[in-house]
Amino acid sequence: MANLNIKVNQQNTYDVIVVGSGASGGWAAKEFCEKGLSTLVLERGKDVKHIKDYPAASKAPWQFEFRGTLPPEKRMGYGAGRFVNETNINFSLKDDEQPVVYEKPFRWFRGYHVGGKSLLWARQTQRWSDLDFEGPVRDGFAVDWPIRYKDIAPWYDHVEKFIGIAGDADGLPHLPDSIVQPAFDVSCLEKFFKESLAKNYGDSRQLISARCAHLTDPQEIHIQQGRTKCQNQTMCNRGCVYGGYFSSNSSTLPWAAKTGNMTLRPNSVVHSLIYDDKKEKVTGVRVIDPEHFEMFEFYAKVIFLNASTLNSNLILLNSKSKRFPNGLGNDNELLGTSISWHNYRGKANAKYEGLLDKKTSGRTPTNSYMPRFRNLYKQETDFLRGYAIGVAGGRGDHSDTDGLGLDLTRSLLYPVDNDYWQLSTWMMGECVPVPSNHVRLHESLEDKYGIPQLVISCEWTDNDVKMAKDYVEQCTEMFEKAGFIDIDARDTASPPGSDIHEMGGVRMGKDPKTSLLNAWNQMHLAKNVFVTDGACMTSTGTQNPTLNFMALTARAANFAIEELNKQNL
Repeated sequence: MANLNIKVNQQNTYDVIVVGSGASGGWAAKEFCEKGLSTLVLERGKDVKHIKDYPAASKAPWQFEFRGTLPPEKRMGYGAGRFVNETNINFSLKDDEQPVVYEKPFRWFRGYHVGGKSLLWARQTQRWSDLDFEGPVRDGFAVDWPIRYKDIAPWYDHVEKFIGIAGDADGLPHLPDSIVQPAFDVSCLEKFFKESLAKNYGDSRQLISARCAHLTDPQEIHIQQGRTKCQNQTMCNRGCVYGGYFSSNSSTLPWAAKTGNMTLRPNSVVHSLIYDDKKEKVTGVRVIDPEHFEMFEFYAKVIFLNASTLNSNLILLNSKSKRFPNGLGNDNELLGTSISWHNYRGKANAKYEGLLDKKTSGRTPTNSYMPRFRNLYKQETDFLRGYAIGVAGGRGDHSDTDGLGLDLTRSLLYPVDNDYWQLSTWMMGECVPVPSNHVRLHESLEDKYGIPQLVISCEWTDNDVKMAKDYVEQCTEMFEKAGFIDIDARDTASPPGSDIHEMGGVRMGKDPKTSLLNAWNQMHLAKNVFVTDGACMTSTGTQNPTLNFMALTARAANFAIEELNKQNL
């Protein structure tokens, strides 16, 4: 990290400041540094260096003190304590770091460390089509997206070539093909289920290999990044020493660093953006040192906000000035509203009595995927939009642990095949944004840095409940037609946010009266500020969203570079 002299403004001045080092922040850093712009990357959490700082990577259970579990006293201070174990505690957040007011049940998972949630994501990378971009204007919710597929398609290409995507060319109009390397194989039960769908539903329901950001045939660009082929360890959220899957740590941040144009500053809690009323622009960022609680200021011509959806909303809401008393660019009072996420409430599993001459062997980091099939070309249900379905089938082995002594030892040493194959599915539904689902700053409560606590006020809508009900009905029907037994399809009623994909609050749009950002992710009322993480999303689609964040970021960064060259920023 460069030596920063906080007493001299000139040494705290850069061409660009990027707030956040996750998937989108890493892409912003890469694009700007490649074009020769001095770029400061601010990360709230600790430094995590690729390979060096993955303490749990590739470890077998017996290499941990407690075989992966943790005693209660070591889980103290973590709100999601039952989810914290020896494999992930290195990337877990303590409760006192950023207390939150949950006005209604919600789960907010954060990744405050260099690389952010790019070290923790599910690595699924399905493109959007115009079916998704046109959803709001066609179905009458949210506002119209200011872009269409043709606007982002070249940037999907740009991102996919660099990060590496495993998958197939499926030829589906509602799920455009990606630039892919060979797909991972799927189980024979998933292939059987695919055949059953074709037999019973024709081409209206397809099962494909889920596209994922893993290298199966590394190209020269990946070798230059120092990455190699995925080893199928399926320990991805511990960090991958092979760089087999894409993360900021293994890919974009090192790429930016080798240009000599990037300054990475971890342990930098962003308080707010600095708006200069006289210059009528944002001039920099206020940062708090979490160790000494000192406030520093850094300055730049362009600010990219990639702090993760809800934290980006918090930073903008806290960026108050005489011109913007309610938060930066918030004249229309829409900042922090229409927060949305994905609907993962539905789960299902079943057994199959056939294929008993086969079993699973080895591991795969991905699964099968059923693209959205509801309301594709006409409104056919009592809910808007639809859902995709994740599918995974396997037949492993088990040990009978009821015995004692020598019987138990033999059972553990010589496990037997499970009686039947099992298939599991989960829904990924599009939540329709509603203004009442929002975040705001608490009027009096602050965190230990003096930053107002975020109030999260979000809940399911009737549309979400009806969608989960349909998933349960359809999964049951598909399982029955496939000849499965012991079918269990249910609505878990899990709280919003349980599956991480928060979006919205600083949405893109065509009209400053109804949106915060334009077609280039540029704030309508603060032209040198760009928001390209999940906060920018106008609607959610059914696909995992990170590919969109990265493509939008690369597109916006290159637009910002052009505007800088034209002296428009």
